[in-house]
Amino acid sequence: MPRPNFLFTCVAYFCMALLYVPSLAVVVFSFNNSRYGLSWRGFTFSWYEKLFSNELILEATRNSLIVACISTVVATVLGTMLALGLHRVTFPKSLNWLFKLFINLPIVVPDIIMAVALTMAFGFFRTFSSVFDMGFFTLILSHVTFQISFVTLVVRSRLATMDDDIELAASDLNATAYYRFRHLTLPLLAPSIIAGAMLAFTLSLDDFIISFFTHGPDSVTLPIFIYASLKRGITPEIHALSTMMLTVTVLLVILAERLSRLVTKKSEAKVEKEREKLGLPPKAKEGRGAGDAGPGGVITG
Repeated sequence: MPRPNFLFTCVAYFCMALLYVPSLAVVVFSFNNSRYGLSWRGFTFSWYEKLFSNELILEATRNSLIVACISTVVATVLGTMLALGLHRVTFPKSLNWLFKLFINLPIVVPDIIMAVALTMAFGFFRTFSSVFDMGFFTLILSHVTFQISFVTLVVRSRLATMDDDIELAASDLNATAYYRFRHLTLPLLAPSIIAGAMLAFTLSLDDFIISFFTHGPDSVTLPIFIYASLKRGITPEIHALSTMMLTVTVLLVILAERLSRLVTKKSEAKVEKEREKLGLPPKAKEGRGAGDAGPGGVITG
């Protein structure tokens, strides 16, 4: 094994420090006994006690979780359906390119432009219905608009690597579309759907710019509350709140990774059982020649 280059090693450590030292500093000062300033005055949990007794923070937390959960469910369902439609329906090249552009736009367009566009759209629709008054509905709808793209891209990447032979064999044996989706497609897509949902949930929980433009007086989220609190100065309560959000995000990443592994194992086992029912050989392993024919002339691998 070649010795690591000293310069590259230093750059790597510098980048890691640049990424994590600010977060670590927030965590450390959330236990500082001093209300203002950066001087260390002792270790304390008092700021966490005040945090959990602050009704405004608790309300903002509830609002963030409500918006994140509802928007994630809606975006995951719509994003998965969109990915399946784009994968299975053959469109002309020009139209297919246009669909890809529309999916990628919410990801690459700056948040401030998305926020202004959504505000103008809600203002227009508000002339027809009061449902579009700024509040929970507009906030959830605005989050769904950018979450769908992320879910769609994650699910489409999984669809691009899936083996369609098992579905073709099931179709030849008169299996219904619901059976093929429930017992074959869904188990294979489950890990990517979970990953897309976790990504959408985290993006919703952390979003500030779009939420700031589309929220109402009764739908203040945690990022908006933190921004409003900064105008009065950074206090250890904000450090404690930021530490809690950082902890939740890290736990979600770990949970997503573990859950994805578990679901992948179960889904692969389930699909292998379905292959046996259909008379197909086990899924081709690495090194098997492409195009090897299974029983009945079905091409595998």
